[in-house]
Amino acid sequence: MRKVIRLFLLTALAMFLAAAAGCGGQENTGSDNESKTEDGQEVVNLYTSRHYDTDRQLYDMFEEQTGIKVNVIEGKSDELIERMKIEGENTEADVFITSDAGNLYMAKESGLLQPIESDVIFNNIPEKLRDPDNQWFGLTKRARVIVYAKDRVDPSELSTYEALAEPEWEGRVTVRSSENIYNKSLLSSFIEIMGPEAAEEWAAGIVDNMSRDPQGNDRDQAKAIVAGTGDVAIMNTYYVGRMINSEDPHEVEVAESIGVFFPNQETTGTHVNISGAGVTAHAKNVENAIKFIEFLTSEEAQGEFAAANYEYPANPDVEPSELVKSWGEFKEQDINLSVLGEHQQEAMKIFDRVGWK
Repeated sequence: MRKVIRLFLLTALAMFLAAAAGCGGQENTGSDNESKTEDGQEVVNLYTSRHYDTDRQLYDMFEEQTGIKVNVIEGKSDELIERMKIEGENTEADVFITSDAGNLYMAKESGLLQPIESDVIFNNIPEKLRDPDNQWFGLTKRARVIVYAKDRVDPSELSTYEALAEPEWEGRVTVRSSENIYNKSLLSSFIEIMGPEAAEEWAAGIVDNMSRDPQGNDRDQAKAIVAGTGDVAIMNTYYVGRMINSEDPHEVEVAESIGVFFPNQETTGTHVNISGAGVTAHAKNVENAIKFIEFLTSEEAQGEFAAANYEYPANPDVEPSELVKSWGEFKEQDINLSVLGEHQQEAMKIFDRVGWK
């Protein structure tokens, strides 16, 4: 109910803003007065679902280097997508940043992004981490791994995602809900790699082996297994890094009590997802938007992403932080991440059929 109310209020606000913009007596032509502040400063307007201090520091660095002011609106991914739909041509957004390739695919399919050409970005970001039509580009990577309670699980017991669906793991697997975009993308990757029937068989096996009904976020899965509710969990690597460096002593204790295991190293590789960026379809400051994404994919900015938020750089010329490197190198799934969005509807149907709450 709260989500419905929040979305209703957001929709009403966006409609008001769009109407107000339409009554200003001018068309949105992309003229200089729309790409500059009152004192003549160039701008780029960002809608982002990321909410990290590191990101804000990078925006400041971009401003200092280019003189282009970054105006930021933060919100949840689905709410920002809905806002851009309602605002249409009157949107102020030039760049959209969000986590998960599934969300980026949704924005593209909704007609909210545009293709761009930039040799700088193409050289910085590998092909499999960008949209085939050049409408979005990876900024950071996060691996979705198996974490385990060190006091109860020997890592030699672990091997693949598929093995967690076997009977020996009954009552031992802790995982988030099927509504979570990370799990939708994980299952979508299995649909691509092993086919829908095998993917559904895996999902049904995980449901049979759950230690509890799905609930909470990734951190809560780690806390649950340390508390004895299950022995293994599926979660993103960067949460482990953030917990290890948390100001909350309990989170630090939890992070030190779990191990990180990269599954499927002898087969299809570990599932990797991204946060990424695209230039919006109705951007008024396209040139500035491209410069902004070029900066965010540069070695300088990628190093900051890696050092502060414990994510893997999308730029292969930049190394992860020392903590992340300490978990070891690993083989990734060899798929273009656009398929995570393409298979999302099928993944949701599978979750419903197998009873993954």
